[in-house]
Amino acid sequence: MDLNLLLESLREDPAFIKNVTYWGVSRKKKPEYSPLPESLHPILSDYLKKSGIKKLYTHQAEAYRAITSQKDTVIVTPTASGKTLAYNLPVLDTLLKDKNSRAIYLFPTKALSQDQIKTIKDVGAEDLRLYIYDGDTPSSVRQIARKEGRLIVTNPDMLHSGILPNHPKWVKIFDGLKYIVIDELHTYRGIFGSHLAHVISRLLRIARFYNSSPIIIATSATIQNPKELFTSITGRDPVLIDKSGAPQGEKHYIIYNPPFVDPQQGIRRGVVLESCRVARRFIEEGYQTIVFARSRLNTEIILSYLKQWIPAKRNQIEGYRGGYLPNERRAIERGLKEGSILGVVSTNALELGIDIGGMDVSIMAGYPGSVASFHQQAGRSGRKVSTSVAILITSNSPLDQYIAAHPEYLIQKSPESALINPKNIYILVDQVKCAAFELPFAENEKLGDEEIADVLEYLEDKNVLHREGGKYHWQERSYPAENISLRSADSGNLVIVDMTDGGRRVIGEVDKASVPVLLYENAIYIHGSQQYIVVKLDWDKQVAYVEQSRVNYYTDAETKTDIKILQHNKEEDARAYRVFLSDVLVRTVAVKYKKIKFGTHENVGFGDINLPPTEMHTRGLILGFSHELFGGLERDEREKLLVSISHLLQNIAPLYVMTDLRDIGVAENLKQPVIELPSVILYDRYPGGIGLSDRLFEIKATLLVAAAERVSECECENGCPSCVGPERYNKDLVKKFFQDVITRSIY
Repeated sequence: MDLNLLLESLREDPAFIKNVTYWGVSRKKKPEYSPLPESLHPILSDYLKKSGIKKLYTHQAEAYRAITSQKDTVIVTPTASGKTLAYNLPVLDTLLKDKNSRAIYLFPTKALSQDQIKTIKDVGAEDLRLYIYDGDTPSSVRQIARKEGRLIVTNPDMLHSGILPNHPKWVKIFDGLKYIVIDELHTYRGIFGSHLAHVISRLLRIARFYNSSPIIIATSATIQNPKELFTSITGRDPVLIDKSGAPQGEKHYIIYNPPFVDPQQGIRRGVVLESCRVARRFIEEGYQTIVFARSRLNTEIILSYLKQWIPAKRNQIEGYRGGYLPNERRAIERGLKEGSILGVVSTNALELGIDIGGMDVSIMAGYPGSVASFHQQAGRSGRKVSTSVAILITSNSPLDQYIAAHPEYLIQKSPESALINPKNIYILVDQVKCAAFELPFAENEKLGDEEIADVLEYLEDKNVLHREGGKYHWQERSYPAENISLRSADSGNLVIVDMTDGGRRVIGEVDKASVPVLLYENAIYIHGSQQYIVVKLDWDKQVAYVEQSRVNYYTDAETKTDIKILQHNKEEDARAYRVFLSDVLVRTVAVKYKKIKFGTHENVGFGDINLPPTEMHTRGLILGFSHELFGGLERDEREKLLVSISHLLQNIAPLYVMTDLRDIGVAENLKQPVIELPSVILYDRYPGGIGLSDRLFEIKATLLVAAAERVSECECENGCPSCVGPERYNKDLVKKFFQDVITRSIY
């Protein structure tokens, strides 16, 4: 069936259309062209002609002019608009014309690096001497790359731990470094972006040492602050190119809110099963479909259902997520591009610009966490001229239900700002160590824009550095970068080994922070729709041993969190509540797990988790509410009310900060010992904080109003998981609480 006819049949299907809260159509957009630059190197001109490219899109031509004029540039245009060619053209042009020039390309993932090298190799210019330098690069190739490479394609992790600490071996690259390209700039937020800001400072510091002053080019999805983010990461003010000249086919945007199972309690059909039902309609008709799941677990569950429900096409449906081995991921990417794979279920790993061709349908199983991610995932469907569709299937969470009730938030709202915090003291100290290992620091020297005199003195006191001749020199035997992860508070991953039938096969890996909730003993770990049970967890060797299993349930961990206030940094009194921005110590332990039955999703058992607690010093927003707001309520009632308030605030907060719900922790206390008020604490789930609590402190009143709207607009009768939380506490009391807070704070 033609896709337009299939969409029309959905419009006429009462069972489907009654659950649609928004259906909008983005009309076709004609291309806007500019002529090819006359000064373009003949090899590039021939390549473009062979590729059928006779003209450039206007944004590509604008980028060429800016970059060849030696201007730092950030390109912000939609998915599949030709951003890659926009920076490749001027960079490759320079490399072909000037044999002494060099360039470094940075991609957030190895998959994107692999994808890029295919594109550049198609140009057919051997003199470019292009090399990928990542964790999978053989040692023999690494040596050649260092000696002969002119264009190095790598990722921030490898730049941080493999290239910068060994810069004497890379003299030829740094000596002629003309360009640094940072692809997918919007992904560098939070702890990753905070680290990258310092990694770029280290890179530019070494470049200056070799008398180079490279131009920096970045590409980004649409975010509210691309120039600000570029400046925060690079220390430079760029030219912004954000008007796309690329064509776009007709695209349908649908927000689908699953039907009620129990209207009185506000319980809707689960997002996992509903996503499977919708995806099935498109896959059975032969339309290439991608389903984005919110977690690794949901990825595997949706994949399992689709393979069961569509047996005729089960071999054309695959999963894709972190933890799959590189050869598995490459095969899936290839199958999507060639069309042999009809359906793929992915985490946000396929949200980025890996070339998988243009899918017909993009389905999001739950709100992706930010407006920028929504448009990135929606952009995975759609070719330049044909019709495509993007469907958001909302979950029961308050955030998803807020969006279902306010579709204009997605369609009309400017995307959020990406937040980083290079001043995070944990990150700064680690990065100063790395920089000092690479080159000595002068006494008054900065790292980028950061004053580091106190850090240098601290490291001298700890015998990490020694001062001599007005400079701080590295003196430890260790190699700091290899023990510092850019992406998490922990370094390294834990390896998963399949021991089925006496074998010993590595099937994947998981970051250490996720181990307590994914790989505790007796947990069910799902990989490629195959179930495994964790039989042993060896923390010392960083290995989880698993065996294949056929149980009819999966497991879900529960954690317990205690918070201690260390120091208040800011505070305000808003009459009905007092608010603090504070340093806090968070102690978390995984306590037990539930067994959730496939199909019905009912709880069929539980077990204890015996792992040590973790402690973290971070930043938190503390809302201490007036005792009067709880007047007349018994202790048990007050506790339930606080839990409902914290659930709402945590779920609504990602509307205003560009982050995942899981990046914001929450706890409540009936009488917080320091401020002696009933309190809710929202905190950054990263050591030292990454700016989330700081931002929430600024928009606290807006946050409280949005929470009040969610409760008032919910269609349930007495409270449900979509408003007051899973405990379903008295909805009227929660609604009255927020009304009192807002009223007393204003008048």
